[in-house]
Amino acid sequence: MAVVESEGAEPGQNAAATPKLTKAAMVRWGTLTLLALAALIAFVDRINISSALAVEPFKQHFALSNLDRGWVNSAFFWSYALCQIPMGWIVDRYGVKRPYAICFTVWCVASAAIGLMQALWGLVAMRLIIGAAEAIVVPATYRWIRNNFHPNESGTAVGFYSLGSKFGPAIGAPLAAWLIDNSSWQWMFVITGVAGLTWLVPWLWLAKNDLPSSEELAAKKKSASVISFGSILASPLVWGTLVVNFCYNYFTFFCMTWMPSYLVEQRGLSLSQMGLYTFYSFTGIAIVALVAGWTADKLIKRGGDPIVVRKVFVVSGFAIACTVLLGARAETVETALFWNVVSLSGLGLTTANNLALCSLTLIPAPIVGQVKGFQNVATALAGIVAPLMTGWLLHASGSYVAPMTLIFGFLVLGAATVLLVLRPEWAPKIPQATPTSTPS
Repeated sequence: MAVVESEGAEPGQNAAATPKLTKAAMVRWGTLTLLALAALIAFVDRINISSALAVEPFKQHFALSNLDRGWVNSAFFWSYALCQIPMGWIVDRYGVKRPYAICFTVWCVASAAIGLMQALWGLVAMRLIIGAAEAIVVPATYRWIRNNFHPNESGTAVGFYSLGSKFGPAIGAPLAAWLIDNSSWQWMFVITGVAGLTWLVPWLWLAKNDLPSSEELAAKKKSASVISFGSILASPLVWGTLVVNFCYNYFTFFCMTWMPSYLVEQRGLSLSQMGLYTFYSFTGIAIVALVAGWTADKLIKRGGDPIVVRKVFVVSGFAIACTVLLGARAETVETALFWNVVSLSGLGLTTANNLALCSLTLIPAPIVGQVKGFQNVATALAGIVAPLMTGWLLHASGSYVAPMTLIFGFLVLGAATVLLVLRPEWAPKIPQATPTSTPS
């Protein structure tokens, strides 16, 4: 279309370039929108198990105890963690378009197949498959954002993408609850899994084939060897980003895996009411994340120090999220629900700015992919630990106060780490090229 429109224009005419730029921008934002929608579908397929675990027919079908529910919730993250670094290598070697399409198909089919499982081992196997396939989401998305957006726009781009990862739980919980109420938990899995496959049509049509050339692969291999693996592991800043990512995601994964059961079992909500308040909480964090990322980008463009600006947002988000403890100890349902929404929504100040700070701003460009792989493992570790610790503490104490007090502790640790450890002078250093001496 752009070629046809520019044929009648004179050389050098600005109007001739405008359609091309407009089309490029549309494709860029259209592809980012599809990546956000894919994340939304992925998180729907993650959280629907949490809604099922809150209803008696599902628990009785698989004879699940509280400890069992913790293991089922964490199964996804075992394979998710193991496949993070391999998936990062795959998208660097084969691009984003085709690997993403294959993995997307696998996780949708596996999610639908949960509705057909009769034994606990089958349920766990499907969750492991979903985790392995969804491991492509983050490395693929960050590779695409890094290649298509200026670093000063990273907060907005990541915030926009984060809409999908936050609206997924917001939509997934009430949708799963409605489907269970109006059909069964079996049909809920089948419908949500199969419906997601429709995303493949616009993805295969719009996303460009970004298979890297042999020259690009050689350049990447050369740049990746600039900093040794040992230098990365020796950096206090890198370890600090792992702690921050773990602390942030511990809270979000608690909300994704145990919030439905908490609202039904401890606060006495019906399944439909649970879905509604889960929607409010995750919608809050999605909107705040986008606005906070955009605002930080604007402040940076006006001369603000990128590290200082993003740190202020990240620490503020952790501080507001600490109100989760007020919700845990609230005596009335209304007060508990209020702080439930406020704490998770407030964490949205951290979301996009933490990702931009820890994965782009503070990390040297040649090793962003390697460090992001480590960070993704820390994120997945939070997904493993949060469901298991919650199940164990619930089993031991009989109340959700203990699990939510632990969340408070991790939020404080995350804020302290941002302030004390995320210092640019502690980042891995790129060795300076040594000039070769010429003989006299």
